[in-house]
Amino acid sequence: MYRSESGHGNRGRGVGLGLALGSAVAFGGSGVAAKPLIEAGLDPLHVVWLRVAGAALVMLPLAVRHRGLVRERPALLVGFGLLAVAGVQACYFASISRIPVGVALLVEYLAPALVLGWVRFVQRRPVTRAAALGVVLAVGGLACVVEVWAGLSFDVLGLVLALGAACCQVGYFVLSDQGGDAGEQAPAPLGVIAYGLLVGALVLTVVARPWSMDWSVLRGSTDMDGTSVAASLLLGWIVLIATVVAYVTGVQAVRRLSPQVAGVVACLEAVIATVLAWVLLGEHLSAPQIIGGTVVLCGAFIAQTSAPAKASQTPVARGSADAESELSGQGTAV
Repeated sequence: MYRSESGHGNRGRGVGLGLALGSAVAFGGSGVAAKPLIEAGLDPLHVVWLRVAGAALVMLPLAVRHRGLVRERPALLVGFGLLAVAGVQACYFASISRIPVGVALLVEYLAPALVLGWVRFVQRRPVTRAAALGVVLAVGGLACVVEVWAGLSFDVLGLVLALGAACCQVGYFVLSDQGGDAGEQAPAPLGVIAYGLLVGALVLTVVARPWSMDWSVLRGSTDMDGTSVAASLLLGWIVLIATVVAYVTGVQAVRRLSPQVAGVVACLEAVIATVLAWVLLGEHLSAPQIIGGTVVLCGAFIAQTSAPAKASQTPVARGSADAESELSGQGTAV
């Protein structure tokens, strides 16, 4: 019996890590696809609105299927939409209008450290020294990847907005970890994502004002390092891969691992985005960026091997009410 549970735990950890890496790749590809659209004339906030609204439309059938969540978990749905979807996007794009992108990224990806603080002081769950070391290495390596020393700026409002993005990202990991109360089944992750995107789209509609967007850009082509690419194709990538696939795999990863482990692995998003920009946009990497990316990988590896995966306690693949109840009682975030 013990061996069987251990086997489920190892498989659960492996699946969770694979999903976390897939989510990082999907999220990391958003910037590479969005930049040509922005250079073609679209406002960054309009690209964000297209991204979220398009994904909400794709996920609409799932929202209808899981409409019971509106009655059962309204606070979770609103929180996920405001923090995990609209909050991260709006705060990040507002911050980069005042401070360099590298600085904003570094501050935003302080989220894994903040997640550790949440787990240790709010949930009162133990945090290993190795997990803390993984966070330190990941953040330090990320500083090299984004070359934070280049164009360093201390605009107070810009830094506050970037920190707001970090806090909203903490909300993404914590809310993604939501399980059911004792004796209840955990909320369907696809339903939570679908309604979160709908709420995010509504909020971003007010912020982005899409009626003022130059829609003609989407009918033309854009330039990607000398290659002509249809704007609609890039938008499709942003909506389907960088949003729908990214959120679905990310939420599933958090449920199989833990918020703190998934948060550190998510730091790979910036590394992946930098590498993709190098390959697809011709933005070459410097030696510090390559070294920093290696350090981030080491930090993520240390963190994901230092904390016990949830799956080691309960086979998450079964999805039964009893299993979810047992899982919730062992420290699932509330």
